[in-house]
Amino acid sequence: MSDADKAHQASYLSFLNMKTVWQRVWQRLFDKVCHWLTHEPPLPHPISDYEELRHELKPGDVVLVEGRSRVARIIQRLTMSRWSHAVLYLGRLDDMDGEPFEQPVIQHFDRSSTHKRNPQLIIESELGIGTVVRPLSVYQGEHLRICRPEGLTPLDRNRVLTYASSRLGHAYDIRQILDLCRLLMPGGIFSRWRSVLFRKPAPAPRTTCATLIAEAFSLVNFPVRPLVTQDKQGRRLYPLNPLYCTPGDFDYSPWFQVMKFPAPETSARGYYQRLPWQQEGSEELTHEHLDGETLEQLRSHRSRSLQT
Repeated sequence: MSDADKAHQASYLSFLNMKTVWQRVWQRLFDKVCHWLTHEPPLPHPISDYEELRHELKPGDVVLVEGRSRVARIIQRLTMSRWSHAVLYLGRLDDMDGEPFEQPVIQHFDRSSTHKRNPQLIIESELGIGTVVRPLSVYQGEHLRICRPEGLTPLDRNRVLTYASSRLGHAYDIRQILDLCRLLMPGGIFSRWRSVLFRKPAPAPRTTCATLIAEAFSLVNFPVRPLVTQDKQGRRLYPLNPLYCTPGDFDYSPWFQVMKFPAPETSARGYYQRLPWQQEGSEELTHEHLDGETLEQLRSHRSRSLQT
């Protein structure tokens, strides 16, 4: 090898080392930004009955989450919806025996994430972690809502879950979120310029929470929020590009049954008369119809609110 070749090789190796250093710096910076965006404040007093909700869930249900992080607040404002995140319910681990999506789920599920032997599992795509399988319990205490696809056959439900599980391990598509923000901003400035939203719908190596679920349902032609037109031949439905889908679309869609589980429960007639309303400006809780434990919890919550 000549001296010129050695010098060229040395410069090339130096370039690769610099590239590796910059990649590490960029990845560290990216991780810090993701942590800042996804950091969530302490849980407030829950307004959803998690225990009732988890017992009502069926495989194929979409669960909406009202997030509390900075990125969740951005999504809520841009989409004009309280729902910033959507997950797809898989079912219990032991109930997947023999199902076509069993192996991908087992392969990607981290059993150390829960102490339960037979946990309820969800598939989701989230900023900072990508597309993963996690236990439903990670959202215990959050404000949740079930959106159940009406009339979905068992065969199509399995196809939906199989498609979603095939996307496990894929990264979160930050570019798509940024392009969606540009599209939803007032005036839509440069909304089409170099945007991934206007490409032909096709599975991509990256995805988002709502797009992942919308793609799975579009596989079986189940409508999420299609364009509906009327002409001489009758009503026509045109599928919406899954890249446009947001978590709030599942709540809006008439093809999904919305199921709410408020806490306290609302099944008893006149329940609202027994709610622990706190009078504005009152210094002391005087709800004589409440038991001592409930009063103590309210006093504790009030004292914490005053401290913050």
